[in-house]
Amino acid sequence: MRKGGLSNNLDLKLSLPQEDQSIAKFLTQSGTFKDGDLLVNRDGVRIVSQSEVEAPPPIKPTDDQLSLADIDTIKVIGKGNGGTVQLVQHKWTAQFFALKVIEMKIEESYRRQIAKELKINQSAQCPYIVVCYQSFYDNGSIYIILEYMDGGSLADFLKKVKKIEEPYLAAISKQVLKGLMYLHHERHIIHRDLKPSNLLVNHRGEVKITDFGVSAIMASTTGEANTFVGTYNYMSPERIVGNRYGKKSDIWSLGLILLECATGKFPYSPPEKDGGWGNFYDLMVAIAEGEPPSAPADQFTPNFCSFISACLQTEPKDRLSARELLEHPFVNMYEDTDIDLSSYFNDAGTPLATF
Repeated sequence: MRKGGLSNNLDLKLSLPQEDQSIAKFLTQSGTFKDGDLLVNRDGVRIVSQSEVEAPPPIKPTDDQLSLADIDTIKVIGKGNGGTVQLVQHKWTAQFFALKVIEMKIEESYRRQIAKELKINQSAQCPYIVVCYQSFYDNGSIYIILEYMDGGSLADFLKKVKKIEEPYLAAISKQVLKGLMYLHHERHIIHRDLKPSNLLVNHRGEVKITDFGVSAIMASTTGEANTFVGTYNYMSPERIVGNRYGKKSDIWSLGLILLECATGKFPYSPPEKDGGWGNFYDLMVAIAEGEPPSAPADQFTPNFCSFISACLQTEPKDRLSARELLEHPFVNMYEDTDIDLSSYFNDAGTPLATF
C-alpha cells in the first residue's frame, strides 16, 4: 500500500454471509465486525492486516483484571452511607462501570455492613442482581466496581412517569422476584433495605437488585435476624417492633414498592393530608399498629389487589414467598401481550445515560 492512498492492486477479502449464516460469525468478542481485511468498530472503518491485534474484548466479572489506574472518572451519580458512586470508563475497552467509593473514616457499624456487602457482592452471580466486577481497599477507602445500569433507579424512573401501569409492573415484579428467589432460597440472604432506589434499570429493559450494604448472610434456610438496619419507610411491622425477622420482611418491602409505583404515592398517608410525616416515629407506629395498605379495588385488577395483599400481611407467616409469588396470576397475566420494558424505560429518558 502506498502512503496517502490505496494501491490499485490491493486485494481486499470480504465475503457476504449466506442466507443461512449468522452475522455473529463475523463479530469478534469486543463487538467489532471483522471479515478478511475489513474491520469496523466504534472508532470507524479500518483496513488491517491479518496479523494485526484486534481490540481487547469486554471485561467479564471473572477476569479479575480491573484496577483504579485503568479507569477514568466521568461523574458522581450517587451518594450514600459514608461514600459516593461514580460513573467510570475503562481506558482500554471503553466499558462503563459504576464505582462505589467508601471512605473508611466511618463508624464501626458501617464498616461491618461494608464487609458484608463485599462478601455478598463477590459471591452473588445472578442475572437479576447487579454484577460486582471487583472490590479492593486502597488509600483509606474501599472501592467496589459494579455493573453500570444506565437507566438509574426505579425511584428515578417513577419521578418521570409518576405512575407505572399494571402490565409493566407485572414484568418488573417478575424480575425482582427472580432476584429475591436467588437471594432467599439459594444464598439464604435477606436484603433488608429493599426500596425503589435499590432497584436499578437499564436500556435493555432489565431490572436488578443492588446495594447489599445492610444485607445479612443467613447461616441456614430458616435463619432469622434481629438487627435494626435499613430504611424505615419500607420496613416490615415485625422489624419496626424489634422482633426477629426472616426473608418475608423483604416481601413486605416489595409490596410497598409496587403499590407506590401503581398509585404514584407512598402507601401510608400522613395524618395531615397536605403535609408529610412530621417524624419517622409516627410513620413507624402507623406501620406497626395500623392496618396494612391495600390496592383500591376500583382502580386495579383483582389479580393485582390479590398480589399486593399476599405481600402486605402483618404476620410474616401469612405472606407468600418469592417462589410462591412468581406463580401468582398477576405476574403472568400479561405474558401474552407485547410488554416491552426496554422501550418503556427508554421512552421516559434515562437520567444517567447522558454525560
